[in-house]
Amino acid sequence: MADQRLAWLFPGQGAQFTGMGRDLFEGSSAARRVYETADDVLGYAVTNDCFEGPEAHLQQTEFAQPALYVTSFACLEAAREFNSLPEQPPAFFAGHSLGEYTALAAAGAVGFEDGLRLVQERGRLMQQAAAQQPGAMAALLGLDEAAVHAICEETGAELCNLNAPGQIVIGGGSDAIEAAVALALERGARRGVMLKVSGAFHTSHMAPATEGMARAVANTTFRDPQAPVIANTSAEPITNAAELAGELVQQLDHAVHWQRSMEYMVAQGVTGVIEFGPGRVLTGLAKRIERSLTVRNVGDLASAQAGDAGD
Repeated sequence: MADQRLAWLFPGQGAQFTGMGRDLFEGSSAARRVYETADDVLGYAVTNDCFEGPEAHLQQTEFAQPALYVTSFACLEAAREFNSLPEQPPAFFAGHSLGEYTALAAAGAVGFEDGLRLVQERGRLMQQAAAQQPGAMAALLGLDEAAVHAICEETGAELCNLNAPGQIVIGGGSDAIEAAVALALERGARRGVMLKVSGAFHTSHMAPATEGMARAVANTTFRDPQAPVIANTSAEPITNAAELAGELVQQLDHAVHWQRSMEYMVAQGVTGVIEFGPGRVLTGLAKRIERSLTVRNVGDLASAQAGDAGD
């Protein structure tokens, strides 16, 4: 990926899996420090959540979010330790949903520990909101945004994640989502997949969480990022601390515009992306959005050591 204009990407909930990060902990002193610091900050062993799960435990957002934030940052720190990153700094940072917090930490806009405290509170508030107003989410494959918007209007579902062409996630009450999936299939969707989540994230169901998140953000120190962070809610660059703080509150109950975020970065000359975190969700989406992009994943010890190589 030498001499490319790069974006660094950080995944959100849904990318995690049991056993993530164990090899990083064992093989990278920098990653080990991240995990040990996280255990101290959180007051419980997030290392156990990451390494052992169980999967049902990691489906609870209050535990899944800190685990993924910590693991994604550990991936970045391990790659830095092994000097396996390109010399040129990233032109942009972007994170999907929860990943926006990791992006801010990577960009130097918030300290790792402060970011982790925010993530812990975010998970707690979202879990609480989900308990107050239970909901569901589903991925609709094969329909465009206009078609999905019309289905939402008719069923009461809401747009959550606009991920890539033909891949849109909706959320809302269980009845509304079931009706929306059925209607989508009638109208030509290839599939409608119910997601294993504990609430209707990025919808109005999360509105009760915004007040508490605003308080947490107000008590956190933010700095201007080292490079622009592309906002989930607007798909536009943010370059100052005050706007980043506001974005973290707004994204709770607003849709994630990931496709537009990627399209913006490509339009600004980005030719390659590096995804830090378990799985290959964001690099997969990147290739669907712009096939010419060079992609690299740093999700385990081997890939952190691999050097400046892309697929």
